[in-house]
Amino acid sequence: MTPSEIQSLVVGVLTGLGASTVFMIVVFAGFCVLVGRTKHRKIGTASLVVRSLDDRLGSGPRYLSADVPRGPVNQLETPELLETGRHAT
Repeated sequence: MTPSEIQSLVVGVLTGLGASTVFMIVVFAGFCVLVGRTKHRKIGTASLVVRSLDDRLGSGPRYLSADVPRGPVNQLETPELLETGRHAT
């Protein structure tokens, strides 16, 4: 093999790898854009696509305000700590 043949072989391999890499990035980015657009569209109760039970029932998300109590929680009295005897008293 002559140096010019080796050089053309290396250039061909690098060109092929670069083209396939660019192709895969374009396919991946296009897929992400398509999925992102369909994810954010409004879905009604008559739609065949159901993302969650809330979509099917028609109720929207309900958010709790920051000052709503979420129940009694004592992180130092968890069952794991009570079993080992390393709880605070």
